[in-house]
Amino acid sequence: MTDLSNTILEANRAETDTAPPVELSVVVPIYNEEESVGPLVTRIREAMADFDKPWELILVNDGSTDGTLVSARKELGSGLRLKIVELQRNFGQTAAMQAGIDLASGRLIATLDGDLQNDPRDIPAMVKAIEERELDLLVGWRKNRQDGLLLRKIPSWCANALIGKITGVKLHDYGCSLKIYQASIIKQVKLMGEMHRFIPAWVAGVVPSSRIGEMPVTHHARQHGTSKYGISRTFRVILDLLSVLFFMRYKARPGHFFGSIGLAAGGLSAIILFYLFIDKFVFGNDIGTRPMLIVGVMLFLSSVQLITTGILAEMMARLYSGENDTPPYIVRKVFELDRIDA
Repeated sequence: MTDLSNTILEANRAETDTAPPVELSVVVPIYNEEESVGPLVTRIREAMADFDKPWELILVNDGSTDGTLVSARKELGSGLRLKIVELQRNFGQTAAMQAGIDLASGRLIATLDGDLQNDPRDIPAMVKAIEERELDLLVGWRKNRQDGLLLRKIPSWCANALIGKITGVKLHDYGCSLKIYQASIIKQVKLMGEMHRFIPAWVAGVVPSSRIGEMPVTHHARQHGTSKYGISRTFRVILDLLSVLFFMRYKARPGHFFGSIGLAAGGLSAIILFYLFIDKFVFGNDIGTRPMLIVGVMLFLSSVQLITTGILAEMMARLYSGENDTPPYIVRKVFELDRIDA
């Protein structure tokens, strides 16, 4: 290693040692938001102008196919503590959010969308609220939501009610991306798939639901680009909700899930076969061509299969009790002022 390299490394270490710790990290996943990036950074800067503690902004470019990355890199010299994360391809909003959370160094982490619909001016008030209310997660509530009634609001209302009933975490707006987390808590949660809308449910698996709150926030109509979601999202939410329910209740004991269904099928099979046994050997009736016999045998076989599946699931859960640490994303580069990390 050359003397120049040693000097640079020592300077970086000295800067890291002397820099005050970051209080808040603002994480924004962006995908094909070329026209929104500049105004977004400006709004965040203006909103945080009176924030008297160190904070950083992390933009995660989720494999955009337009000029989003170029527009974002233009903001590197704007005087902000800015970090731009370029993912290798489009991994989805959840993976992009996870990448930003993993790279965040703040004690608190704020997340919001990059389409200018969330208002960054709500962030300081939410930071104050999460501290005063001693919460681990504060969720934004788009009380006056600026979206279409039929395709966005009504499905959202139904989904929020269903999610709250199933998970036990009662919130008005699960889908709002504007949230404030205690970093030590959210970094214990691994986000995968499209599970970002169920973050409060995942956090409830780490802390009591009493430490999760909500707060009304401002919501704006989309100004640039097009929405990345359609009515098909409703069906994906239902499937994701079933997955959340399974993992919340049976992640550590999957044998109970499959075994319960297997025992129920086995019990019903036993009743049917016992009835047919009595009908055959006591009353002398022919049961060979009766559909009930086929149903009873199929239920018995299903019971054996489900119970066996439960046992195998238990073995796998114990074998892989330490979760796979492989992240659900691949970072190509990280851009910072006067520095690029591969």
